[in-house]
Amino acid sequence: MNESDRTYELHLTAEPRRLTVVRRIVAAHLRHWELADLVDPTVLGITELLANVHRHVGQDAPCVLRLTCADGLLRCEVHDSGPALPRLLHPDDEEVGGRGLELVAALCKEWGAEATEDGKVVWFALQAVPAVPVEAPAAVPVPVAAPVPVAAPDRPVRLEWPGDYRSPEPDSLPVTVLSRS
Repeated sequence: MNESDRTYELHLTAEPRRLTVVRRIVAAHLRHWELADLVDPTVLGITELLANVHRHVGQDAPCVLRLTCADGLLRCEVHDSGPALPRLLHPDDEEVGGRGLELVAALCKEWGAEATEDGKVVWFALQAVPAVPVEAPAAVPVPVAAPVPVAAPDRPVRLEWPGDYRSPEPDSLPVTVLSRS
């Protein structure tokens, strides 16, 4: 797969009801790019960025989601028309919101936000290591000795234990009791 096959762009409005479809589309592209291990962190990060567009730029604000995989990194960008750059907050334990970018920062290798001519782009990057199929080791033939024919005995054979063998008394056998607690 060449680098031109590793870019995807989706124009949308960041409405909560559309996020399920966006997550499915992103997951399908990552699996196609053999990056299935990155589906969960990518989908979570994109959901946070799109929720921020919905909350801070507007409910019907158009935005662009762009995925690019190059040089061992998967870069996920959300472009919107809002002029204010986001900032990483450190909310108190009692506060309900303000943890979205902190979560994104914890998931990814790097993240950032940049002003553009018509708004901003907020992005994060994940280390992209394609899933390598595990191949079973090649079977090595093991030489097997040919069976040796044995003649049947002419008379019945009696098998005996060596002379010093004694069968334990039934009451002297060790007993292990298993119980459930």
